[in-house]
Amino acid sequence: MYIQILYKQFKIEKIIKTEVELPLPKKTIINLIYTENWMMDKINIELKVFDISVQQFNVLRILKGQKGKPANLSTIQERMVTKMSNTTRLVDKLIAKGCVKRIVCESNRRKVEITITQQGKAFLNKVNPVMAEFENKITANLTKEDLTLLNILLNKLRNSN
Repeated sequence: MYIQILYKQFKIEKIIKTEVELPLPKKTIINLIYTENWMMDKINIELKVFDISVQQFNVLRILKGQKGKPANLSTIQERMVTKMSNTTRLVDKLIAKGCVKRIVCESNRRKVEITITQQGKAFLNKVNPVMAEFENKITANLTKEDLTLLNILLNKLRNSN
């Protein structure tokens, strides 16, 4: 009963202003896409204050997670949440901000390693608490069980092929 009330109250058809009842698979896909765009807008607003994009923030977190060990561009690309082809451009922007450094291997000039700088770590130490608070605020309407179930369902959806 509770789910039916919520389902009617927040129907995606109402949000996108269509009177047609969408088939459940289509409704689900539209709802996921709509929610992803809504979420990205909210995240961008939070990060705009720090003059950093979501992708740059992601690169910094990946490099910090390396625990001092350098990463190459393909490692960063593999671990990106948002897959994009221009990881080099992201790294270049972070170099310009002093957050990361690029080291060219002397024995193999094609091998490039990227590490986070102290300035990059300090920057993350400033941004991470703000983002943690944002994540808690944005998921506040969901219980721990809701969040666990949502993650299970999203994982299940991605593993359908």
